[in-house]
Amino acid sequence: MAVVDDVLALGSGLDRSYVVTVRGRLKFRVGSIVYTAFSEDESVMGFAFPKEERAALVDSDPRFHLPGESDMRFNWVHTTLADLDAAEARELVVDAWRMVVPQKLARAYDVAHPSGPG
Repeated sequence: MAVVDDVLALGSGLDRSYVVTVRGRLKFRVGSIVYTAFSEDESVMGFAFPKEERAALVDSDPRFHLPGESDMRFNWVHTTLADLDAAEARELVVDAWRMVVPQKLARAYDVAHPSGPG
């Protein structure tokens, strides 16, 4: 069972990433782009995910669901943190971060962390 503390250090430790609180919600950003966000009670994590792949993820794994209709224009998927283990949560955060940073930063992360964020 994952909790926010499992990924909090990652949100501030990734290159160009920082943690903010907006209206009581914790968010991870690169510049002005939010790539991971948590519900006010920190039980649900939303994260950036390729738009063309999200339907397949949601259909194949009941732990993941699409955001509300008003947010469907974004590359976003939601999950309940309690349904993930800590390593899965960290992997989702890093994958979301990869979507918003230059490829050279993502490649540098891979070289520095060959076994992943776990």
